[in-house]
Amino acid sequence: MKNLILFLVLCPFLIFGNDEKIPSKIKEVTVYLSGANITRTAECNLDAGTSEITLTGLSTKIDESSIQISGLQSVSILSMTYDINYMPLLIDESASRPLSERLDAIETEIAMLKNDISGLQEEEQVIYANRTVSARTQSLSLEKVKEISTYYRERITAIKNEIFKANLKVKQLNTETRTIQKQMAELNNVPEKEQGEIRIKFDAPIATILNLEIAYQVQDAGWIPNYDIKSKDINTPLSLSYKAHVYQKTGNDWNDVNIILSTGNPNINVAKPNLGTKYLDFTNGYRNTNISAAKKKKYVYNPTVKIVTGTVVDESGSPIPGANILIKGTTRGTQTDFDGHFSLNVENGKELVVSYIGSHSAELPIYSSVMNVRLDEDISQLDEVVVIGYGSQTRRETTNAVSSVNVENFLSGKTAGVQVTNGSNIKLRGINSLKGNNTPLFVLDGIPISSNEMSEIDPEMIASVGVLKNLKATSLYGTRGSNGVIIMTTKKSTVQDDITTTKFVIKKPYSIASDGDITAIEINTFKLDAKYEYFAAPIVNENVFLTSTFKDWEQYNLLPGEASIYFKGTYAGKTTIDPYTTQKEMTVSLGIDQNITVTRKQNKNFKSKSFTGSNRILDRKYNLEIKNNKAVAIDLKLMDRIPISQNKDIKVDDIETYAANYENKKGLLTWDLKLSPQETKTESFSFQVRYPKYKRISI
Repeated sequence: MKNLILFLVLCPFLIFGNDEKIPSKIKEVTVYLSGANITRTAECNLDAGTSEITLTGLSTKIDESSIQISGLQSVSILSMTYDINYMPLLIDESASRPLSERLDAIETEIAMLKNDISGLQEEEQVIYANRTVSARTQSLSLEKVKEISTYYRERITAIKNEIFKANLKVKQLNTETRTIQKQMAELNNVPEKEQGEIRIKFDAPIATILNLEIAYQVQDAGWIPNYDIKSKDINTPLSLSYKAHVYQKTGNDWNDVNIILSTGNPNINVAKPNLGTKYLDFTNGYRNTNISAAKKKKYVYNPTVKIVTGTVVDESGSPIPGANILIKGTTRGTQTDFDGHFSLNVENGKELVVSYIGSHSAELPIYSSVMNVRLDEDISQLDEVVVIGYGSQTRRETTNAVSSVNVENFLSGKTAGVQVTNGSNIKLRGINSLKGNNTPLFVLDGIPISSNEMSEIDPEMIASVGVLKNLKATSLYGTRGSNGVIIMTTKKSTVQDDITTTKFVIKKPYSIASDGDITAIEINTFKLDAKYEYFAAPIVNENVFLTSTFKDWEQYNLLPGEASIYFKGTYAGKTTIDPYTTQKEMTVSLGIDQNITVTRKQNKNFKSKSFTGSNRILDRKYNLEIKNNKAVAIDLKLMDRIPISQNKDIKVDDIETYAANYENKKGLLTWDLKLSPQETKTESFSFQVRYPKYKRISI
């Protein structure tokens, strides 16, 4: 019976006695653009049979499915679990010891002050007693009485003052005591700290020592590409410093660890895609083959950016006024101005959503303080959105105000409430103006147009038509909508994506605290043989930019990121390096030179509009004036464009490029100019556009 009891007492220790808490150390960290892979090392002694160890002090943000164990030799893993545990923080003795010592000193000082007070009080009582005795036993002269009285008064006053000061000092020391006691209570009342633990159960055929490597992935870490571009002058090579701004808040400091930077994303779905059959049929719109730059780039959130500025353009590169820029998940945002520019405070934001009616929205991480976005047209939006005034509403919101019809019914006059004659003479039934003018207001893609322009619209390009027939028309358009409003939207297009991956092994170890602060790590510095020249494209921006162009940039594995520009030892501003839009050569802007001006003006004396039979003819001529106000000669590349027809009914003829190099497939004009100091030059080009007069185009 005694043996049985002894066995039952020892049984838990026999089963769990080899459960051991094992410390581990971070050996290497692979930092992704978002997230990180941690590799730890640990040593453990295993007895033959079943053993269990616990790796403590780990991050609480481990992806459990990513945990991998290596270095097992002949040992098998029976089970492995990851859990969050809680432990009190250790009291910092270096902080509590001075407080304790000060309390002891205060206690001693208070005791001494109380002794002083007692002594003074005793002396006061002796003086009072002595004064009474002297008065009874001695016959004193008046002068002697005055002398004794003065002494008693002065001494008693001094004693009372000393007692008062001592009591005041004791009070101050008691206040200090309470403050220190509160501080010590706070130190002793330490909250529990979360920590991750990995518990592993092994089966070892023989007793062995394992040197384990444990790898796992965590979030709340990443790195941001960053660059310094430096140039002493336009006659020296360009210096490009490629840097990584690394941050982490994983709960564990990375102390003196090897760092690998990866451009990969461990969260991307790497499953093999399946290719299905493509069925060909007619579509009701034109498909644009351009790939949206906003969609195909692999941008990464940059937590250091506080304000973002940029430009929103359409597929042709023209600015989009009124585009919406919104911080995702909030109501904070702004709109682009007439030139497509915007500026937005993005503090505490992570992504921007850029949208415009009739275009694909672009959702981009806030990766730079300069973000230029191109929006592609979206045909699918037009099936769900009706343009109202200068904004938009869903069909559900406009049920009572809008009767939606397709363009065929609209043109044939089959829509209830709409009367059509001669193809374009339209009125809304029930609306009769006292002045006899019953023509409604026409709005195309949010812009009011005239009835003449209405007659030029190609019906094949209309995706949907809406009719405003109640007070909504006048509330949105005023008296212009008193005869009703015909709202039309045009057909749009679609987009695609891609991806690449690279690793950078950093040569020396780094320590990175788990506080979210940026640690700058230099990847490499390159000396680039660059070509410097000034550049201007006044159709887009009338500023003149100093640019630096270099080749063979692919070998440097660059990523999109901010670049700080230093020219002649002076900080010149920021730009963005974007290798995803770069081809054989990469060009970076080194800033604006205000000493060179370019103006673009249409020649008003040139014939502008005429008609020939069923065609309308537009003639355009532009003059570009360039002035070099610098004290040195410059090389300047000047660019402009001539529109390219994508429709057989639109003819672009009578092209005169004069001294420009003309790339006729793209319609691009280039002048490579040399200007002496204070020299002014004028360049020109002209063209003619011929198209059916019932159509409408935008040059």
